[in-house]
Amino acid sequence: MRTLIILTAFALAAFGQRHKMEDVDAEKPEGKLLQQALQESDSAKKAALLEQFADQFPKSPGAPWVLEQLQAIYVKAGDSDKIVATGEKLLALDPEDPESALQNLKASEAKKDIAGIKKWSAVASANARKMASAPQPKDAEQVDSWKAEVDYAKQVDQYTDYALYRAAAESRDPKVTVVLIEQLQTQDPQSEYVPKAQNLLFVAYRQAGDNDKAVALAEKTLATDQTNEDMLLVVADSYSRSKKEPEKVHAYSAKLVELMASKPKPEGVSDADWAARRNLITGLAHYMSGALYYREVKYPQADKELRAALPLVGSNQEIKAEVLYELGFANYKMEKPQDAADFYRDCAAIKSQFQPLAAKNLQGLKTQYRGIK
Repeated sequence: MRTLIILTAFALAAFGQRHKMEDVDAEKPEGKLLQQALQESDSAKKAALLEQFADQFPKSPGAPWVLEQLQAIYVKAGDSDKIVATGEKLLALDPEDPESALQNLKASEAKKDIAGIKKWSAVASANARKMASAPQPKDAEQVDSWKAEVDYAKQVDQYTDYALYRAAAESRDPKVTVVLIEQLQTQDPQSEYVPKAQNLLFVAYRQAGDNDKAVALAEKTLATDQTNEDMLLVVADSYSRSKKEPEKVHAYSAKLVELMASKPKPEGVSDADWAARRNLITGLAHYMSGALYYREVKYPQADKELRAALPLVGSNQEIKAEVLYELGFANYKMEKPQDAADFYRDCAAIKSQFQPLAAKNLQGLKTQYRGIK
């Protein structure tokens, strides 16, 4: 189950008014219409008059101010489509406006519009960073206002990261999760949400079938943090299958056993489910290390690891059959014929690729050694 972080700090309010209205010339048609809108007390009628102004006088010096007022009205009404449409018009006139881009982002979130979240997160972040990087004014009277703008811009930028993270966590499409988190990584590599999103990204890569990226991400993470059992398991299995760096297979397998022995049960998981998961992962860790020792012709070590794996991998009959067969052969090589026979007999009772060979070897043991049961 994916978990989300509740961020009450992100109840952002609009930062003042970015656009100012010059003196209204009531003698001109646009001034007359604007004056009428300003004097209107009914919010619906006021919105209609402002919309009329925006349509009739899109190039007026007062257009940005009017669009800002309109977007605020639509935000209050929760009209996501109009918020975005108005924000787009405003950004066409003032491309560096962070507030309109932020409102477009929030509206896209409300609509669950992934394309909109991607687009407006990038725009709002870029605009917020431009505002935050503005040099401090030389006029002392303007410093407090500048500090407030910079602080607000940083909050907006942080919110854009959070929006990507939250949308990625809520998505049930792994490809969408991948796209959103990869944008987060590119947009702000130092974001506090990048490390929080790593496990989401790892799982999404796996679900999307991109095992190479999942392994690469897991390896990078494990270089500094070896507390994720899924990553340890995937990397160990990858090395095992590719027959590369066998020492890492043994090391990661041992770390898995150690980790699962001490890791507390996650909140919300039943005792039975946690016990089953812990036993399976521990069993697979012993199995991977034991199977590798078997291939390395290190039979005592293989015997130790595979015996530890046997009672824990019973739910997977194919793996259980392999473990039994390798234990049979290892014990035969260690001159423990009765143990070898017992393992071969159990293996021969399971329908698998190892079944006929185990039965043949069991018969061979009975011929070679007297008294084999």
